Parts: sequence; C-alpha cells; structure tokens
Amino acid sequence: METWLTYSPQDFLMFSERVYWRLFERHNAALWPAQIPALLVGITVLFLLVWDGHLRTAWVGRGLAAILAVAWAVTGLGFLPGYASINWAVGDLIPVFLGQAALLLFLGFRADALETRLRWPGRWIAVAVCLYGLVVPPMAAVLADRSAGAEVFALMPDPTAIVTLGAVLAAGRRWTTLLLAIVPAIWCVASWATLAVLGTAQAWIFAPVALAVLVLLVLIGAPPRLSPRKA
Repeated sequence: METWLTYSPQDFLMFSERVYWRLFERHNAALWPAQIPALLVGITVLFLLVWDGHLRTAWVGRGLAAILAVAWAVTGLGFLPGYASINWAVGDLIPVFLGQAALLLFLGFRADALETRLRWPGRWIAVAVCLYGLVVPPMAAVLADRSAGAEVFALMPDPTAIVTLGAVLAAGRRWTTLLLAIVPAIWCVASWATLAVLGTAQAWIFAPVALAVLVLLVLIGAPPRLSPRKA
C-alpha cells in the first residue's frame, strides 16, 4: 500500500506533454488544407444559430445535427486512431464518437432535438459558447507558440465537443437535447483531467465551459414558441 502512495497522477500517463502536442501537429499536417473548409463549416453553425428566424425553423436544427454528426464521425475516425497510438484506451472511444454522430442524426431529424428554441437574448450565450469553441482552442495554441498544433472544430474533439454543447444549449431544456450533451460534456472533463495532469494551463479551457453549459441547461430551459413551428 505504501508503494502505491508514492505514485502521482503523472506516473499513470503514457505520454509526455511534448508527445501530446506533437500529435496535433502531425494530424494538422496530414489533413492540410482541410482546416479551411472546417473553419467555414464552423461559421455555418454560427450562421444557423443567429439567423434561424429567417429560415425554416425545423431545418435549422436538422442542419446543425447533420454538421455536428459529420464532425463527430470525422473526429472519431480521423483523430482518435492517432491518439490511440500514444494512449491505447482512446481506441475504445471510437464507437462512442460514432454513436454520438448517429444519435445526432437520429434525434436531430426524428425529434428535432436541435431546433433552436432558446429565446433572445439568452441565445447569445449559446452563440458565445459556439464561438468560444471555434476560436479559443486554436488561439490558445497560437499564444503558446505551437500554432502548427492548433485544435480545429470538426477535425479534433475538444472544439467539436464545445461547439456541440453550444448548439445543445440553443435548443433548450428537453430530454432529447440533454442526451446529446452527455458525450461532449464527459469528453471536456476527460480532456481537462489529461491536460491538468500534464500541467498545462490549457486544461482550464474545456471543463468549465462544459459544466457551465450543463448548469445553464437546467436553469434556463426553453419556453414554448408562441408562433406555430415551421416544418
């Protein structure tokens, strides 16, 4: 027992901080220039959240569901296998990411789970969360002088999880949307734990946002629309 007490969390990690960030650099190099369309897709998410009043309401939610489903599938199949090369446990999460993509499509199209029901000005919080996920992770990499390893929405899990939580928040408090928040929230907390053990300040980018969104989902809710829903 005394021997176990001599271990620290760092002793259980299978990689160093340098190896971890090198993973993102290699992934970006392999995918270039996919980062450009990924950025445009992220901007489309913001457009749908802001301009849903000028579009068919139900199709806004379905568009968000389709975009996010593709993002989770691409991240799961593209990024996680490389991550598994330094952390074997991550390989078991690939089906979870694909399951999240399938759930987004199923609930997004069959139950309109991402139909944006949160009213203004409350919806600005959801837009801010999405913008945070699109901008802050890559900016953190630039400020840390490792811009080659910037994390990009739809290509890497951390920004993808945060943007998903923003879209879920915009949809309001319903059991279908809450289901869609489980995997991204857990991933944010897991990412925080990994980065905290590595001793990097970037650990605090993800988990606080996830927990704040979950609290807001409970507190804000989504009042029913006064006008009939457009099909």
